[in-house]
Amino acid sequence: MNDIESIRKVNWNLRKHISLVLTEMELIQRVCKIKQIFLNSERIITPILERILRIKSTHPDLQSGLSS
Repeated sequence: MNDIESIRKVNWNLRKHISLVLTEMELIQRVCKIKQIFLNSERIITPILERILRIKSTHPDLQSGLSS
């Protein structure tokens, strides 16, 4: 792999990582808002929390791609 391809790969991984972090932050804010508005919010927030966990599980893969 030449330098340009390597830089492109790192750039793509960085963009994906940033996008996932921003999505994670937005989902966490939504969960907080829903908890404030609804008393019994577990049914509503459970799928959102599951999505946050899936996003967090991709962090190590992306971080290793950024350091290589």
